[in-house]
Amino acid sequence: MNEFFRQLKIQRWDDHRYYHHSRINQTLHLISAISFLAAYALLFIDPAAAALVAWLVSMTTRQSGHFFFEPLGYDEVNQATQETKEEIKVGYNLRRKIVLLSIWAAAPVLLLVQPTAFGLFEAATTFEGFARHTGMLWLYIGVGGLLFRTVHLFFLKDVMSGLVWMTKILTDPFHDIYLYHEAPLALLRGELIEKRGTLGPVA
Repeated sequence: MNEFFRQLKIQRWDDHRYYHHSRINQTLHLISAISFLAAYALLFIDPAAAALVAWLVSMTTRQSGHFFFEPLGYDEVNQATQETKEEIKVGYNLRRKIVLLSIWAAAPVLLLVQPTAFGLFEAATTFEGFARHTGMLWLYIGVGGLLFRTVHLFFLKDVMSGLVWMTKILTDPFHDIYLYHEAPLALLRGELIEKRGTLGPVA
């Protein structure tokens, strides 16, 4: 278990130091984390609504922070190129995220063309029904994306790396609140880029 938590600490540290310099990105991650916790709670009550919150609020704020506000050039703090960081990234780097987000965006289009999703649902007759079917497709995509990359890492690295990454993803909302709860105040002070990492280096 000590090795498991050591690897989890490394993955979290690499994710933070390489991909979360922008205070705007950090603030959006804080919003994302809070809404993800709401989605977690909703999952036990209304899975379709949980997926709609997770994808429309949590993932939209989270990924817009990465794509639009995080510096993508040479990383002076870590002395690393963007290409190097993309190679180090264990989970979904920017290229893989584009593929996942493309599948996400295609889900409602599929329902417009094929209202039953090839027999998965009864055809919706109202907008609410369409939205709920979309939510369920997004739930399947989210779970599928998590499991696919986890198993993929079993073969690329080892089983522990995959399980560590899955644990990181599932617990990121709690950890992001801890890491980035001060980001909005830093923004109000005019600090657009974090001056130094919140976490210390891994021992």
